[in-house]
Amino acid sequence: MFARTPRLTLRPGWIEDAPELARAVAHESVAMKLARLPWPYGLADAEAFLSMPHAAGEAACLIFAHDMGVAPRLIGCVGVHHIDSVPEIGYWLTPDAWGRGYATEAGRAMLGIARYALGHRRLGAHHHLDNPASGRVLRKLGFAPTGHIAPRESRARGVSVPSASYTLALDGDDSDIPRMAA
Repeated sequence: MFARTPRLTLRPGWIEDAPELARAVAHESVAMKLARLPWPYGLADAEAFLSMPHAAGEAACLIFAHDMGVAPRLIGCVGVHHIDSVPEIGYWLTPDAWGRGYATEAGRAMLGIARYALGHRRLGAHHHLDNPASGRVLRKLGFAPTGHIAPRESRARGVSVPSASYTLALDGDDSDIPRMAA
């Protein structure tokens, strides 16, 4: 799956991306905000991630920023994966890309992929309570909190942490979801 927004290009990761992926995600401040990312994170982890097959209804895209007047630069990842048989969106950005609206822009593009290319009508999402910025991104994307807070894995921390649950219906008014297909 590929998508292009005004400032970003989303595309599948290739094994050649492993060194740049490892540099972008290998920040403790990123790892502690995610559920399944190991810490420390190295080149072998990036290669393993890029080699993982995706099940039907799943997609993962690296996020490249092309608005900085230089060659496109890998700044994160966004995807839809089945967690407990429910499709969920997930994302991360490298720290120097935080606070610029990239997560919302990439998330909106992934919603288009989820709706129009993967055929999903509903998505879930979670964020660790100590990562409120992720909750703000989810709300900007139209996700609604379910009110359910439960422990979720944080592989980097080695423990489960309280996490808030969100949901989004993709079959309603989706005028702000870009139409995208594979």
